[in-house]
Amino acid sequence: MNQLQLSAVVVQVQSLRYTPAGIPALNIVLEHDSETVEMDTPRLVKLQLRAVAFGAQAEVLSRQGLDSACEFRGFLTNARNGKGVVFHIQDFSKT
Repeated sequence: MNQLQLSAVVVQVQSLRYTPAGIPALNIVLEHDSETVEMDTPRLVKLQLRAVAFGAQAEVLSRQGLDSACEFRGFLTNARNGKGVVFHIQDFSKT
């Protein structure tokens, strides 16, 4: 199963673009910062993740602006160039 739920802040937003089929698309970068416990030891977790949203989700996200804290849900896939991972956002809500 490939499902990801992530609390994160939007730290980069590119301009809203359209696919050749006319579907709105938005590339963003998310930043997550939290603390978890691993092997009974507290661990700080901080990461940045490239993400993309399509359709209505892309249009709404394009208006959110930077530093918007949200709960994102979607899946991971390889980047088109084969370098790295991209989070495909299917749903999100402000936190």
